[in-house]
Amino acid sequence: MEDPAAPGTGGPPANGNGNGGGKGKQAAPKGREAFRSQRRESEGSVDCPTLEFEYGDADGHAAELSVQGKEWLELEEDAQKAYIMGLLDRLEVVSRERRLKVARAVLYLAQGTFGECDSEVDVLHWSRYNCFLLYQMGTFSTFLELLHMEIDNSQACSSALRKPAVSIADSTELRVLLSVMYLMVENIRLERETDPCGWRTARETFRTELSFSMHNEEPFALLLFSMVTKFCSGLAPHFPIKKVLLLLWKVVMFTLGGFEHLQTLKVQKRAELGLPPLAEDSIQVVKSMRAASPPSYTLDLGESQLAPPPSKLRGRRGSRRQLLTKQDSLDIYNERDLFKTEEPATEEEEESAGDGERTLDGELDLLEQDPLVPPPPSQAPLSAERVAFPKGLPWAPKVRQKDIEHFLEMSRNKFIGFTLGQDTDTLVGLPRPIHESVKTLKQHKYISIADVQIKNEEELEKCPMSLGEEVVPETPCEILYQGMLYSLPQYMIALLKILLAAAPTSKAKTDSINILADVLPEEMPITVLQSMKLGIDVNRHKEIIVKSISTLLLLLLKHFKLNHIYQFEYVSQHLVFANCIPLILKFFNQNILSYITAKNSISVLDYPCCTIQDLPELTTESLEAGDNSQFCWRNLFSCINLLRLLNKLTKWKHSRTMMLVVFKSAPILKRALKVKQAMLQLYVLKLLKLQTKYLGRQWRKSNMKTMSAIYQKVRHRMNDDWAYGNDIDARPWDFQAEECTLRANIEAFNSRRYDRPQDSEFSPVDNCLQSVLGQRLDLPEDFHYSYELWLEREVFSQPICWEELLQNH
Repeated sequence: MEDPAAPGTGGPPANGNGNGGGKGKQAAPKGREAFRSQRRESEGSVDCPTLEFEYGDADGHAAELSVQGKEWLELEEDAQKAYIMGLLDRLEVVSRERRLKVARAVLYLAQGTFGECDSEVDVLHWSRYNCFLLYQMGTFSTFLELLHMEIDNSQACSSALRKPAVSIADSTELRVLLSVMYLMVENIRLERETDPCGWRTARETFRTELSFSMHNEEPFALLLFSMVTKFCSGLAPHFPIKKVLLLLWKVVMFTLGGFEHLQTLKVQKRAELGLPPLAEDSIQVVKSMRAASPPSYTLDLGESQLAPPPSKLRGRRGSRRQLLTKQDSLDIYNERDLFKTEEPATEEEEESAGDGERTLDGELDLLEQDPLVPPPPSQAPLSAERVAFPKGLPWAPKVRQKDIEHFLEMSRNKFIGFTLGQDTDTLVGLPRPIHESVKTLKQHKYISIADVQIKNEEELEKCPMSLGEEVVPETPCEILYQGMLYSLPQYMIALLKILLAAAPTSKAKTDSINILADVLPEEMPITVLQSMKLGIDVNRHKEIIVKSISTLLLLLLKHFKLNHIYQFEYVSQHLVFANCIPLILKFFNQNILSYITAKNSISVLDYPCCTIQDLPELTTESLEAGDNSQFCWRNLFSCINLLRLLNKLTKWKHSRTMMLVVFKSAPILKRALKVKQAMLQLYVLKLLKLQTKYLGRQWRKSNMKTMSAIYQKVRHRMNDDWAYGNDIDARPWDFQAEECTLRANIEAFNSRRYDRPQDSEFSPVDNCLQSVLGQRLDLPEDFHYSYELWLEREVFSQPICWEELLQNH
């Protein structure tokens, strides 16, 4: 389990689940040299093998759960239900100690009654069985009430605020409750073909309970969001934020759906809107991609230094033959794997990365500040690269309606001297090749769901009376957005603050929030072994937080975009205003290869392994050894999600793309290409493609291997002049106007759909005299005392001109 609760303690073991390997920052003098040696090896070699990583909604079931006689397994189901009912009755006692003891007994059942099992498979089986049984007996509702009590426990909050340092002991009750709820959500959401009919029904009922407001209460995800903001505001520093974020992520994934379910919903919605089906399944296309070799540094730089300058080549006879010969040698050279060893980056790249890091640090001092409109970028050349030609293109090209209109506008201005606006059908006066071009563009025309939603919104704004009131389906996504709407800026800022504190590149600051309250012990370690163990736990703790937040934000953006484009844009703008873009770039401004291969886990303490096997004696050597995994699943998963999040924020937004350029993201992203994993490389290349037109000719000339990889792996837009920088969209003006226009459209959408005052000018008027006189009006309690005085002043003493009244009507 990402977030285990140790048997009998209600809290995580020293190192609960591990979705990765096992070495963190070492505190032992003996292990320091080995750690430095490993770090030099990881930083000094790009011989990274292709990572066999399968991207999905979450890691394997056992990894996600990496959280006494054989009497329970031998009981009949009725007896088990009776025992659970007895436990739930005992949870209603006043004594906190007795409630905690019973809650731990429920936790033991949710963990699979491991004391009676002989294998890890048995533990996982009984954990799942018991969680369904606990849900059917109403355990989740009972624990939800207890969670409300703990959240409102002012005594615990004030006690934590008075302490100089909050420790794991301050959140024992909360951690027990959240662990049980996490186990239930994670086990019940997992679908298997062998599930009985009763389990399938229970799953759908549970999903509905979590998605909608039940018994006049808000959806469960909003309660968890409120815990996050309360923690970040400093009012509840003892909240176990890692467990809260893990549960929040799994609840959102369970209620709204994971990535594959999103693809299914997208297909259904396109069919409902009458749009043509998708050309390909993006998930399957990405899975079939192969990782490419990363770009090289020193070798290409050396050749560029040895080669004569272009001015001398122009005057030489036979220079064309020399260049062709050189190209032939490049093609032969590219057939081999060039990157057996990693060469250091060029001085210019290091300087750019250093400047970028200083800029990022300045931007992230206050997350709440608005981003500045970036100035035009400076054109900085980087190292030259090899050219590798693709064998086939994985994506079908797309063309927007705007692209066709822009192409026809340029063609009409050139050939007939005037334009016809948005008319894409009239081709009179244009030469035949233009006709063929327009035909080809229309064959690949792609109309997105967002295009339809924007058009419908424009029509509703123009004709609110004739089109009538919009019918909004009450889907789980719509309910969640309505609940988050008015506090959404605070939610986004809180999540980014926690992400900043958990980033490995963040520097400790006195005013930063303490995210280690649920991992630090009451007494700090006094031995080398204890220090190493705590260091691994702290690193693992941060990695799980990064994983939870990155996936949560990505799921919210994708679901809101499918539900309505302006819901997506609203969340995106607040993320951008809270400096999410420099935050993600700061995260990647590290040795990503080392981060992905980090082994901050102790495998013998992972759930369910720790519940079955006798725990061996831990030594500094065993902690340094770690496991034999090739990479850390959760860290690679987090990196991919952060890159996808960055793509979501910057796609088709030129002002935000300019932020990537100003923060010198190109060398940072380019270093991430050293990781030989196809999906990660794809999203890095997408981000590089966005900004190539702004980076200048020299950068493109010096990075031809990267340009070739973009051509090979990223989808083509037929009119996109990304490789040459001649696109009119590359002009660096009106970027602030772009964001302001978008913000106005978002506010108009939210106001029209969610702000409906009764005194609006479009509200219906009641013209029936009897109906109006029959309405009950709320009058002050003392009105009857002054009723006669009111009649005299407001009725009898006011002259009535009946002739004028008749004339007006």
